Amino acid sequence: MLRTNQSFFAYVQELYEQQERKENIIIKQYASGQKLFFQNEKATKVIFIKEGITKCFFTEDNDKEYILEFLGKGEILGEIEFIRKIVCLCNIEAMTDVTVYAIAPSYFSELIKSDIKLNNLLIDVFAERIINTSSRASYQQLYTIEHSLGKLLELQSKQEIAFSKEDMASYLGVTIRSLNRALKSLSK
Repeated sequence: MLRTNQSFFAYVQELYEQQERKENIIIKQYASGQKLFFQNEKATKVIFIKEGITKCFFTEDNDKEYILEFLGKGEILGEIEFIRKIVCLCNIEAMTDVTVYAIAPSYFSELIKSDIKLNNLLIDVFAERIINTSSRASYQQLYTIEHSLGKLLELQSKQEIAFSKEDMASYLGVTIRSLNRALKSLSK
């Protein structure tokens, strides 16, 4: 539910600290509610989450949102768009105050061409995303909304963050009405 990546975090932190002038990788701050990336717009950077929690979501043509993941420390964002040279596939919004390492596209390009460690980390991330997507799809088919909601409420409590009902419903892929029924069922 909350994706983190300690290996990527250690990698980018080391790159940041090795810079002499701190111009290829900079630290940026985002306030809760602020968007880091906008769906269908050009990505201007590749970023790694240093601290905080974001949500990654699609906004459909009918203005409904579907939350794919909650992303935390060490997660990389914007790399697919950079590699494929496409606009952002989804929105990324800060759920808490977020600090990131923002990497200049030219530097990221240089790293992709020369740094085998980065390439291995990227392959690992892509494989993990495929596994997570498949697992989540089967999980949503095999378990009740109440079961998935219980896991989401557990995450909310553990991370000490508040999910709106809209975010919960968007993550579970249900309507607010269905979410309210599930919440009522859980409270019994």
